[in-house]
Amino acid sequence: MSSAKIIPFESAAALFAGLRRQGRRIVLCHGIFDLLHPGYIVHLEEARALGDLLVVSLTADKFVNKGPGRPLCKEQLRARTLAALSCVDYVMVTSFFSASAALEAVRPDVYCLGKNYEVNVPKNDFLQKDLATAANIGAAVRYVGSVVFSATQLLNRHFEHLPEGVKEFCHALAREFSMKDFREAVESFSGLKVLVIGDTIFDRYSFLKVQGLTSKNRIISGRFLQEETQCGGALAVFRHVRQFTPRVRFLSLLGTEPWVDPFLRAQVAPDEDKSIRDPAFTTIIKPRFVEPLMEGKELSKLFSVNYIDAAAPAPDLQARVAARLREEIAGTDVVLLLDFGHGLMQAPLRDLVQETAPLLALNCQTNSNNHGFNIISRQYHRADAFTLDEQEMMLSCGHRHLDHLAELNKLRKHFNSRYAWLTRGSVQTIGLRDETHSLCPPLETEVVDTIGAGDAFFSLAALAAARQLPIALGTFLGQLAGAQAVKIVGNQHPISKQTLLNSGLSLLNF
Repeated sequence: MSSAKIIPFESAAALFAGLRRQGRRIVLCHGIFDLLHPGYIVHLEEARALGDLLVVSLTADKFVNKGPGRPLCKEQLRARTLAALSCVDYVMVTSFFSASAALEAVRPDVYCLGKNYEVNVPKNDFLQKDLATAANIGAAVRYVGSVVFSATQLLNRHFEHLPEGVKEFCHALAREFSMKDFREAVESFSGLKVLVIGDTIFDRYSFLKVQGLTSKNRIISGRFLQEETQCGGALAVFRHVRQFTPRVRFLSLLGTEPWVDPFLRAQVAPDEDKSIRDPAFTTIIKPRFVEPLMEGKELSKLFSVNYIDAAAPAPDLQARVAARLREEIAGTDVVLLLDFGHGLMQAPLRDLVQETAPLLALNCQTNSNNHGFNIISRQYHRADAFTLDEQEMMLSCGHRHLDHLAELNKLRKHFNSRYAWLTRGSVQTIGLRDETHSLCPPLETEVVDTIGAGDAFFSLAALAAARQLPIALGTFLGQLAGAQAVKIVGNQHPISKQTLLNSGLSLLNF
């Protein structure tokens, strides 16, 4: 009987329009409902008392932004559990971040929120959108739930839903920093004036259905499905940082291909774009041929091609970039330098940035195009904060078998850095602030695509360094950004500030 209460979202609008015509007073509650506890029961019963029918809309699994191990129960089981309650008349799963779509579909007479939102309304973009939608459709907003529990707090304290090491790290962090401290740290980034400089890379994802091997040459044969171009390199970092502060500018070097300006203008406003265009420079494109993404699996990559100039930009072009840098660096709080070794960062420009940046956050990357040549300790002598991965560390110190913390500290001293981070993928991330270190495990185990995860980590770590946050908090912020990024194919979209806040607040709720 309870299964009959679970309806497809697509049929909701027609169903509830008919019930409204019958004069039925409809009440809507929305949430995750991951752990059904007494607070939820009281909340739903009090909501049901406000009308003739109670509809509960559930956030689909892939939109639950509560950190690793969440949701504890999959959407089908959460829906079934709610449908078993006598006070609930209908349940539906919504594939959206907020309740706005459910409000539009159901158009209830009353929309219910928990009493905690009445006395302490969070600065939450999704909640503000929901309240605006409720007002627009004429739904009264009521606050219910005379018994209050936190499902997240109960799970964090009493369940083993978090991956090994994550609960210990987050619990220790929560003892040092409150959820209010965390929110204030993230909000503090909005006042920073940031200059992002580095190589722009356009990642072109071509999706193929592999049909097998050709009979003559034994090479992969595939049928083309679709293609999309994404913002990579320094441009990806710019888009991440802009989610946290509006005061960010972008300086790079691009060609004058007809498609470049329209594409760039969709990502960077004219007053933010300080890049140099020159017909002698080839805009960097990296086509990647991949198979379609399968649910629950990492993206399968077949091969890639690099369109990159072999020669360095001409001296006059380098001089133009240097002149623009001198103009833009004035009044900046922090410079985020992304050196992918693809031509922009020649020695004169590297020296200029190191001499003039008020605070320099550096990411000097190793990839197939520059392997063995773009080594951070050879290319740079100054960085107030830097990030690198394990391969880059091995190339820098010249051997494979590392005492990771000791080698990171040596490199920090080489640069006279305040902050240093070594990201080790699925193992852990090591953070250093002066002589204080933090070891943070990965916050996401279900990986879609690792491309761009390091750039996302660097974006938040650099902002944390600019605000001189404690190393444990700065490392946590970087890991939260990386955890979001590995769930995104390439750089389809930047990380979300609201999602980062939701995940961080959930993990600190003990």
